[in-house]
Amino acid sequence: MITIRDLKKSYAGRTVVNINNLNIRTGETIGLVGNNGAGKTTLFRMLLDLIRPDSGEVLSKDSNVAKNSGWKDYTASYLDEGFLIDYLTPEEYFIFIGSLQQMSPAHVNDYLRQYDEFFNGEILNRGKYIRDFSKGNQNKVGIAAALMQKPELLVLDEPFANLDPTTQIRLKTLIKSLKKSQRLTTLISSHDLNHVTDVCDRIILLEKGLVIKDFHTDENTLKELEAYFSE
Repeated sequence: MITIRDLKKSYAGRTVVNINNLNIRTGETIGLVGNNGAGKTTLFRMLLDLIRPDSGEVLSKDSNVAKNSGWKDYTASYLDEGFLIDYLTPEEYFIFIGSLQQMSPAHVNDYLRQYDEFFNGEILNRGKYIRDFSKGNQNKVGIAAALMQKPELLVLDEPFANLDPTTQIRLKTLIKSLKKSQRLTTLISSHDLNHVTDVCDRIILLEKGLVIKDFHTDENTLKELEAYFSE
């Protein structure tokens, strides 16, 4: 589904992404791990054409994302609260996002029922603007809105951050169920090695913009990652 070729991005003379070749197949759940500055978010932003590479290309279904907008029809993402319209209430925001998918307010309400447990009574009917919610609850809004278009490709940057343990577990269950029911291709960056190895079937380890390791998860993956980051 995704092919990356000779992709490079530098800021102030420092290379933050330098990936010669990387392929992501349809239906894979990919975890990107690495210390701060490894290039995870920059890679995601180039994949979503939010920033342009200095050289190289990102292909989505064989089309360059910087030259063709067709990928937007099947791609959803939530990277940070900047993706939200924070002067709206969650209800207003969901109705707006739903309208882009030709969903009526009634259809949006029906859609949101499946997230009752994930929201844990903290999102809807609170009489608050999105900007007044905690970072964790903003994450919930962003993730649920991203999934509203039933994407084929989902990109999430640090989705477990700021979530309480119960919601982290519920999010993992949600991601796993979507993989089975929709054959969703998912890219997740995370600093939480436990969660990312539990939910992802393939791990890509980045360090200073380079792919250091690329391997499928098994019972030894968490120990391997912990050993790497302990060095």
